[in-house]
Amino acid sequence: MHFITFSRLLGTNGEEIAKKVAARLGYRLVDTEDIDNKAREMGFLDSVAEMDEKAPSFLKKVFSNRPNINLARLNSIIDELGKEGDAVFIGRGGHILLKNFGCALHVRVVASRKTRIRTLVERGYEEKDAERAIERSDYDRGGFMQFAFGVDWNDSKLYDLVLNLDKVGIDSAAETVVSLAESGDIKSCSLQSLEVLGNQALASRAEAAIMEAGLSYGINTTVFVSVEEPGNVKLSGFVYNDEAKASAEEVVKGVKGVEGVENEIRVIPPEGYT
Repeated sequence: MHFITFSRLLGTNGEEIAKKVAARLGYRLVDTEDIDNKAREMGFLDSVAEMDEKAPSFLKKVFSNRPNINLARLNSIIDELGKEGDAVFIGRGGHILLKNFGCALHVRVVASRKTRIRTLVERGYEEKDAERAIERSDYDRGGFMQFAFGVDWNDSKLYDLVLNLDKVGIDSAAETVVSLAESGDIKSCSLQSLEVLGNQALASRAEAAIMEAGLSYGINTTVFVSVEEPGNVKLSGFVYNDEAKASAEEVVKGVKGVEGVENEIRVIPPEGYT
């Protein structure tokens, strides 16, 4: 099983290249619509819609835990989609979320501003509108990557292959990706990797539930979530009373896919912090 992720600048035809690669290899193409469909299936569509590859506003980051809840849910969606087999992922930080899998090939598609504007004009944009669209897209997507993963999306070290559409055409770019994907240098995933994806997806869903319940971080409260075996969630950290500890366990038991909870949360009364 393999994954190919595409990160592309607006106006580089990155999505068209990704579609050609998916068709050539017989892989599923996982785009925004597929992510939305999976989010709807999992009950997380509102969370994904709120993100929309944009960083949250300053007020939301400071006064709400919602952005972190949404991000945890996005993580679980990408992991669940990854479990379904060979796929080409477009956007949504797939190259970061799947960065630890040897079977994943991460591709970046870039071009000069002049080329990008020309591409959008060919699609029907007025030149000034194309310039504004590019500026807005770069700002939003760059902000999303910085907030969600703490990285500069222009950092070439995040990618295995960077394609400059000033120098290569769409068909040549697609064939380059296909050739590399079919090489022996790209390892296939093991069944253990599938298990890891499932564990990560479950951990993200449980983490989002804990955050939504107000138990992740706060005064006298810090709860951590981990999943080392399928279906079994481990809780650690500390809370201020037995009721909060029991509440965290009940919240996680209500998460789809949880079969057991190992509750190692410590109870430290407020006076224990002084």
